[in-house]
Amino acid sequence: MSLPAFGFVTVHRQPLAGGVAHEAQWLAGSAAHGRACAHLWTAPRGLVVPRRYTSLPGWAAAASERQHGEVQVRASGGGLVPQGPGVWNLSLAWPVEAATPAAADGVYRDLCDALAAAFARLGLTAVPQPVEGSFCDGRYNLAVRGAKLAGTAQAWRRVCGRSMVLAHAAVVVSADPAELTARANAFEAALGSTTRYRAQALTSVALACGQAHADIEARTLTVLAEQFARAIPARTSNLTETIDGPA
Repeated sequence: MSLPAFGFVTVHRQPLAGGVAHEAQWLAGSAAHGRACAHLWTAPRGLVVPRRYTSLPGWAAAASERQHGEVQVRASGGGLVPQGPGVWNLSLAWPVEAATPAAADGVYRDLCDALAAAFARLGLTAVPQPVEGSFCDGRYNLAVRGAKLAGTAQAWRRVCGRSMVLAHAAVVVSADPAELTARANAFEAALGSTTRYRAQALTSVALACGQAHADIEARTLTVLAEQFARAIPARTSNLTETIDGPA
């Protein structure tokens, strides 16, 4: 399965609280209109965890501790993912004919290929691979020189009578990998879990490129939006900018 043509990418300049709920809304909107949609967004400081975390003995106490920020639960699998300034999320939703295991692998491959093509414009060679010691590790991480730069996930749902795909990537753009890892480890400890992550297993676009954060964040958003919109111009407003695809 190939990724669809998204036509445009909406870039949310203000952090979105409850980002997981926004993804559900975008998925429902895509199902209702029968069109693919794409969003780039950040969240307030916090964490997103898979539903299985809610069954752990320390869940209630850990999730209520203010030091962890906004703790959200997603329906898909995987592991814990820190959120906050400098971590950008790409959410893609579109209708499909039917779900198959081969289609799911194809989505991951195409998503990784498209992300790698965007990163190549920044001078980075990113490859899909597991990275031992990284949070939410998986076969379809994107890594630069062996350190995780982005993680990917997907979920298949039946919405408004349609089979739908929600594909997601979390990209560490300008956030500090050591700080993200420390927050992930603190939450695991609060849960009573023995799982711990290595800061050296994670990198960022800023570190990999050796660029100033403000400049590299703007450049990263541009190449990601253009890659998935397959376009160059942007229409801008105070809160979002929409990057169009070909007419």
